[in-house]
Amino acid sequence: MDEERETLQRIVSTLVNKNDEIHNFIDMLNHTISNVQVNSSNAISELDEEFDGLYSVLHEMKGSMANTIQQEEARKIQALQDQLSQCSRALESSEELLELAVQSLDIQNPVELLEASRQIKDSVTVASAFRLSLKPKVSDSMTHMMVDFALEKRMLQAVKFLPVPKAPEIDVAACLVADNCITISWRMPEEDSRIDHFVLEYRKTNFDGLPRLKGEQHWELVDYIKATQYTLSGLKFDTKYMNLRVQACNKAVAGEYSDPVTLETKAFVFSLDSTSSHLNLKVEDTYVEWDPTGGKGQEKIKGKENKNRSNTASPKRSTNSPRASARASRDRFAGESYTVLGDTAVESGQHYWEVRAQKDCKSYSVGVTYRNPGKFDQLGKTNSSWCIHINNWLQTTFSAKHNNKAKTLDIPVPDRIGVYCDFDGGQLSFYNASSKALLHTFRTKFTQPLLPGFMIWCGGLTVTTGLQVPSAVKTLQKSENGLGGSTSSLNNVA
Repeated sequence: MDEERETLQRIVSTLVNKNDEIHNFIDMLNHTISNVQVNSSNAISELDEEFDGLYSVLHEMKGSMANTIQQEEARKIQALQDQLSQCSRALESSEELLELAVQSLDIQNPVELLEASRQIKDSVTVASAFRLSLKPKVSDSMTHMMVDFALEKRMLQAVKFLPVPKAPEIDVAACLVADNCITISWRMPEEDSRIDHFVLEYRKTNFDGLPRLKGEQHWELVDYIKATQYTLSGLKFDTKYMNLRVQACNKAVAGEYSDPVTLETKAFVFSLDSTSSHLNLKVEDTYVEWDPTGGKGQEKIKGKENKNRSNTASPKRSTNSPRASARASRDRFAGESYTVLGDTAVESGQHYWEVRAQKDCKSYSVGVTYRNPGKFDQLGKTNSSWCIHINNWLQTTFSAKHNNKAKTLDIPVPDRIGVYCDFDGGQLSFYNASSKALLHTFRTKFTQPLLPGFMIWCGGLTVTTGLQVPSAVKTLQKSENGLGGSTSSLNNVA
């Protein structure tokens, strides 16, 4: 009995759910019918507007052309009336002369007849009637003012509803990832003069190939692109790839999206490792600031922190990853080594990041170091670290440091410093990040993974990662390597 009741209960639940689904579907159908009616009414209104606009254009053209015909009519009538006036005056003069000649025929005196005959002859010679052109100056034809709308009629008869644009085709070969920008180029499969604009959508991803349905970021949209190329600038490449797709739009409708493409966005991404930074440094992700009271505030919990610290890897990161191994258990920097390191190691390839110092920063260093430096080590004062150092205390000094040796750089200190590390090529270069002018280059053979390193006293530093190696830096590197560039006296073969 209980089993039958349970079965019946399941059937009831199923029917209730199905009824709810049908009710929802009915509501959706009614809503769709309502939308069809509203959208149809809107379409008719827009059609009326288009035809009213066409009528308005035709009416304006008709008025303009009728005015031209009337002007031509007035010109011709005026010319003919002028000619008519001339003829009337000439006829009046000719009739007077004729009457005088007839009267002269009755003169009997030979002398008088001769004189009258001579006067009449002279008058006839200069009479305007004999200089008149007896041909109208203008014709009565107005055929040159006729129009033929046969072609326009055929065009109007061919008017149809706007077609849906075809999907654009992204030209992968013409796409470019460089200088923290992505330039994407596309073309239409066939010419379409009705295209009004294009829409570009993009999103960052860590997956190669086609976009995935789940676990992805939302598409970002760039609308009203008039050209068939667009550059996304100022990007931070904190993921490995970028999905992109494009759709074409005419005045009424948007077409299908193009087949999405995935472009690789190689870049070095790291954060500052607060777990082992000096206690007088306040560290937040990619920002570090000198905090003279930080040590006192944190010394109280230092023992507890070290006690609770274990060698267990974070569940979010594998112990085999460069970032996890870089953040392995390490004592905090102490003494005057006001240092913080990046949490991700450079083990191969070419990478680039930038650093901006606050204007009131008194002293700071930017460079790289091998893993596990001593807790009292300072950047540039060991044979396993390389840096450039800026000292704004009392007077400004700018120098490159390695193995406790310094080389003065007689150049202005830039607002932003770019760091280029070619691990495999054994090269560490520093640049003016704005002008890409080379500041200094270290050449060596790196034998261990490198960690970005920063020292600061009185002030703050902001680090920007996820950057492409700028094209200007690549060009300078090729030029310098091709010319066998100078080697700093501070460099060594590690």
